Amino acid sequence: MTSLHTLPIPRPTAPPHEHAWAVDSRHTTSECTVVYVRCVGCGVHRVDLQTDPHRPPLALSRETSD
Repeated sequence: MTSLHTLPIPRPTAPPHEHAWAVDSRHTTSECTVVYVRCVGCGVHRVDLQTDPHRPPLALSRETSD
């Protein structure tokens, strides 16, 4: 039975922070370089795409955790 007077259980969340990305690996293709990065602070992973070595890479995927 569901009560109308219950509150949701609060779930702890990590405070937002600016990620400090470290390169786990990179692979050069014919058009660009695919870079696999990990945040050293919280451990989330992301895949980046670097089309020009003189410009910052672009996020190709969303941030994911293990």
